[in-house]
Amino acid sequence: MSAKGNGPLWLISISIRNKEMLIRSAKPEDAARLLQIYKYYVDNTAISFDYEAPSVEEFRERIIQTLEKYPYFVVEDDGEIKGYTYAGVFKGRAAYDHCCEVTIYLDPDSKKKGYGRALYVALEDALGEKGISNLYSCIGVPIVEDEYLNRNSELFHEHMGYTKVGEFHRCGYKFGRWYNMIWMEKIIKI
Repeated sequence: MSAKGNGPLWLISISIRNKEMLIRSAKPEDAARLLQIYKYYVDNTAISFDYEAPSVEEFRERIIQTLEKYPYFVVEDDGEIKGYTYAGVFKGRAAYDHCCEVTIYLDPDSKKKGYGRALYVALEDALGEKGISNLYSCIGVPIVEDEYLNRNSELFHEHMGYTKVGEFHRCGYKFGRWYNMIWMEKIIKI
């Protein structure tokens, strides 16, 4: 890890299933590729409740703003970004500074390859070093599974040690259907 600007830069080489991958801090110039991944979820799923994807410039600004306070990682395999994760403000009051919301997106063709686990482990390590102990994830869940949303994200988070702590009913409307939203929590240190 080396420091630059307001936050640390990370570069981690890991091996999963005998395959080398690289986890590194996101850079503003990654915006086009990260947006390409995100746009799939906006256009084809109810995983994101956005109706339209942001512009590349807006996405670049999101990366810059996140990196001012929180880690933002990408995973590369053979030089191609396969997914990303980042942390953000849970609530905008000083008393919540030990908490954050976490988000992860993988290239739709890159699931079940260990990228998600590797990204979240790196994110948790970085957040722990910053004194953050409570991680929260806001996840869309179907009332009835359909072609736009299943429970895979919830199950992934459970597998990563998150516990469901709340559910909001019929709060997301996309593709002419209602979806629920859950909050999941993981305490990484006390």
